[in-house]
Amino acid sequence: MSANLKYLSLGILVFQTTSLVLTMRYSRTLKEEGPRYLSSTAVVVAELLKIMACILLVYKDSKCSLRALNRILHDEILNKPMETLKLAIPSGIYTLQNNLLYVALSNLDAATYQVTYQLKILTTALFSVSMLSKKLGVYQWLSLVILMTGVAFVQWPSDSQELDSKELSAGSQFVGLMAVLTACFSSGFAGVYFEKILKETKQSVWIRNIQLVSFSLEPSL
Repeated sequence: MSANLKYLSLGILVFQTTSLVLTMRYSRTLKEEGPRYLSSTAVVVAELLKIMACILLVYKDSKCSLRALNRILHDEILNKPMETLKLAIPSGIYTLQNNLLYVALSNLDAATYQVTYQLKILTTALFSVSMLSKKLGVYQWLSLVILMTGVAFVQWPSDSQELDSKELSAGSQFVGLMAVLTACFSSGFAGVYFEKILKETKQSVWIRNIQLVSFSLEPSL
């Protein structure tokens, strides 16, 4: 049962990640009359949905009691200001990253973006070694080198890219590439920083996410 759940979770994660990229790319390049939606507005809506989902999960864990939910939020967030403030740094970085992803998808095709964004695996590994003192084996380092090589080949110019030259100029591709690379570094640092905080405290991941969103809503707005 646990093995099936793992494969199911993996399948859902792959579907969610792929569909997210395709729908974001489609929505940013769809040609229609009128102004295109603001990417910052999409980020704010996503943050609102995230905090609502986390509050519902905390409500479920507190046996569907509003009084218990209010007590947990008050005790874990308001009464622990220093613990809450620790999330201010990754919160701001995640906000920047979420906006950069829209910039990247507005200037890169979905396939190039998806492959290049996998460099966040490399940045996460490097930050894990430096910040969490993790040790990587030979095969893990070899896998990271292969990943970098694959991304380099994807960025290598080819004849097929000439077909898209009318839609994507060299300047816009450079902007998209810089945006996705910056997002990779911000994702790696924020992810490892968040993992370090989770390991140092006993608060649930849902409470920590509520703290994250509480700091990210202001800069997002």
